[in-house]
Amino acid sequence: MGAQIRVYRQKIASTTSTRKIFKAMELIATSRIGKARSRVASALPYANAITRAVSAVSSQSEIDHPLTTEHGQVRRAAVLVMTSDRGLAGSYSASALKQAEGLFETLRAEGKEIQAFLLGRKAQVYFDFRGRDYEKVWTGSTDAPEFGTAREVGEALLASFLKDYEDGGVDEIHIVYTKFRSMVVQEPSVMRLLPLEVVEEEVTQEGDLLPLYEYEPEPEQVLDALLPRYIESRIFAAMLQAAASELAARQRAMKSAGDNATELIKKYTRLRNTARQAEITQELSEIVAGADALSAS
Repeated sequence: MGAQIRVYRQKIASTTSTRKIFKAMELIATSRIGKARSRVASALPYANAITRAVSAVSSQSEIDHPLTTEHGQVRRAAVLVMTSDRGLAGSYSASALKQAEGLFETLRAEGKEIQAFLLGRKAQVYFDFRGRDYEKVWTGSTDAPEFGTAREVGEALLASFLKDYEDGGVDEIHIVYTKFRSMVVQEPSVMRLLPLEVVEEEVTQEGDLLPLYEYEPEPEQVLDALLPRYIESRIFAAMLQAAASELAARQRAMKSAGDNATELIKKYTRLRNTARQAEITQELSEIVAGADALSAS
């Protein structure tokens, strides 16, 4: 009985220590999620402004630009997969990778080759374990994105898009990331980055009308300058959404893990008390039996 009690005490101590780690990680994620959400909100005005500018140039000018022209035959597609660098975030990375696998199957069914670009160590480990090829990987800042990383990713994707198919280029680019809806809901999503789809929305107010521009230099040169920045802003916005989703998933996962640890401690405490009571009962029985034996003699 004494050995069993010691085992339960050790389990209670180790689970208590683990619960402290879970609680600390939950508090860290909780403190950082507010900043991540504010960064998402702060990036919206710039993204909206550059989107309106690109839409104005594209919709008001009859131009044939490589970044806005649909290819007649799409033979190879690039896919940027965004996951986390670290674990302990529930099903965050697994859900993004599952969404990516669904996109891969769709593209292969359409007869397209796939060129993968990875953001996050979880995606890198996933591809390495399965022996799959990928073009490039970026790691180290998935929960705190930097615009410099977004610029590097955008330059790599744009360079691959502008190459000819025979030189290893791609005809379209997709991004798989996790969209932040709320602290409870994070939705794995797919966004086609290139060729650029400029949607002309229905105008509901006079203020929604796009301004009329006179271009100096030519519209093609304006698009040459605007579209790379537009691509970088879209990628950075997706990275910010993914970071907020990762922190929210980690906060929720660590809270659940801490609650489970508390339940385990309660369970082991009850088992320890039961074992102690059994030990005391056995000792009392032995004492009574010994007293009876002495009285009988």
